Amino acid sequence: MKKLKTLVAASLACTTFFGVSQIASAAYSLNPEVKAPTPALLHAAQIGVLSYDNPDMRDAENKDAILVMSFGTTFKDTRAKTIEATVADIKAAHPNTKVVLSFTSHIIVDRIQQNEGIRIPTPEEALEQLKEEGYTRVAITTLDLFPGMEYSYDTAVFNLYKNQFKKMTIGVPAMYWMGQEEQRDDVTEFVKAVSTQFPKNRNASKEAVLLLAHGTPHPSNAYYSVVQDRINQLGLKNVYIYTVEGWPRLEDVMAQLKAKGVKSVVLMPTMMVAGDHANNDMAGDEPDSHKSILQAAGFTVNTYLHGLGENAAIRNMFVERAHEAWTTLEGTSK
Repeated sequence: MKKLKTLVAASLACTTFFGVSQIASAAYSLNPEVKAPTPALLHAAQIGVLSYDNPDMRDAENKDAILVMSFGTTFKDTRAKTIEATVADIKAAHPNTKVVLSFTSHIIVDRIQQNEGIRIPTPEEALEQLKEEGYTRVAITTLDLFPGMEYSYDTAVFNLYKNQFKKMTIGVPAMYWMGQEEQRDDVTEFVKAVSTQFPKNRNASKEAVLLLAHGTPHPSNAYYSVVQDRINQLGLKNVYIYTVEGWPRLEDVMAQLKAKGVKSVVLMPTMMVAGDHANNDMAGDEPDSHKSILQAAGFTVNTYLHGLGENAAIRNMFVERAHEAWTTLEGTSK
């Protein structure tokens, strides 16, 4: 497991947030010239894995669990190959620990219950159940790709429930650090992992790989620009990331393909699951699908309909993030 690098040992620093011990496990510490930081400044300075120790439960017996948060999907087959496969890997890394899967999409939770007769809990429901079962310490890990709107939901749950447990931690998404301030470069690791899926005998001068991402109105949409930068730095010729609901869009990429004389493309989702966006928006037969638009423009189009969770290297990234949350819960740095 890769260690979370720190600038100084004091990065695992205890501070006081509204009179409560709050630990920010991150490669960042306030300038020592700040002698009396306000609670708001301390809160803003929390970067990376977050941890909270509840002083009112310090004498409670330790009973530990891992809670996995995923957006979820109603596509049963891809769910098994991606989300559930990743949870299985996390369980394998922590064989003696209770690991619970939760879905942050309440709509998906309700649809799965209606269509399949099973209830995958929301994070709130999962934490209530863990509390009822006597678990006192919980390490939360996420299957998000980067810290956007969904991760904001995850951290909101952390902040709402941390006072109800003896200790709680929450880890970071697959992509968090970008190599800044001597940190690791999660984005480069991500691009290398995704590149293991690329066609083995691709003619890079004539055939492009288009990586479909979701896109978001959240400012974290800027992560896609960093991903493209790392693609370019790694020398992966004619590989472009684009989004279905954000920026860049397909038309932005098509202009570059035409300028370079590319004739053939492979469409590949960079989402945890190959769900509705991959099967319909990207690879569907409707005239407004990405495949159809590209074909109408004269490109030969092939599709790769596998979610990122089917990629062992991507799953390993999530196992590592879960391990960071766990070791912070346990008070270790392995």
